[in-house]
Amino acid sequence: MGFFLETLFGGLMAGMLYSLIAIGFVLIYKASGVFNFSQGAMVLFAALAMARFAEWFPHWFGFQSLVLANVLAFIAAMAVMVAAAWLIERLALRKLVNQEGVTLLMATLGIAYFLDGLGQTLFGNDIYKIDVGMPKEPLLVLDGVFQGGLLISQEDLVAAGIAALLVVLLALFFQKTATGRALRAVADDHQAAQSIGIPLSRIWVIVWSVAGFSALVAGIIWGSKLGVQFSLSLVALKALPVVILGGLTSIPGAIIGGLLIGVGEKLSEIYLGPLLGGGIEIWFAYVLALVFLLVRPQGLFGEKIIDRV
Repeated sequence: MGFFLETLFGGLMAGMLYSLIAIGFVLIYKASGVFNFSQGAMVLFAALAMARFAEWFPHWFGFQSLVLANVLAFIAAMAVMVAAAWLIERLALRKLVNQEGVTLLMATLGIAYFLDGLGQTLFGNDIYKIDVGMPKEPLLVLDGVFQGGLLISQEDLVAAGIAALLVVLLALFFQKTATGRALRAVADDHQAAQSIGIPLSRIWVIVWSVAGFSALVAGIIWGSKLGVQFSLSLVALKALPVVILGGLTSIPGAIIGGLLIGVGEKLSEIYLGPLLGGGIEIWFAYVLALVFLLVRPQGLFGEKIIDRV
């Protein structure tokens, strides 16, 4: 039972981090109605900016404080992501207003490749470290209940808490603020939103900035765990099944979908891997997403689309 609970908890922690990346997909889709294939590149680009600024600032300004370096690096990286959001809206999205969804989809693919190349040009292509002080040592709990106790990763626990807080803040932003309601209106109908005075360009800059903030937090957490390397953008591919499972328009769905996939990956690898030959953790999420596409295409919490003719 103890080993099962350790595996379950590890899956929940991994799933929360998948959810954090998936939220970026949901944000862009809610505001533009397009699936943003550049979210993985945004996570990598933001993590590279954070890692390199934290490394450069102490040399540039002559201080030794790690906390100050991380705070300044976070502010600078966020400024970079806001600037990227403004440029994406000005140079790409503004030209594609009211175009077909597939056109915007191809635009996000182009943005992804551009950010990958720009990241290498500006920040280099080595493996970089992000040290934000997250605890690395495992925590032993319930040693009086289970023989040997349960080993819980403190880093995963802190990361899950940060992800949960961000999810709550974003949900409140969409539901309780005028800007959040405007974002939902733009997602429903670009032309109708413009006709009632909602500035489409400003809304897109805001939502890409918020998605950039989400990507930055996800990049810091994953970079702290794995190091900042270009394979980091592949981690974001695990968020694609998450949004399919939870629903493209639902932030709570991104959370539930991430948790289900995180737990399913860990448990299936441990308990089904010996029977099926291993490697289940690699493809489990995509097979589950395929099943949902066949049975419930809108996902668990997505809005069912009804076309009236």
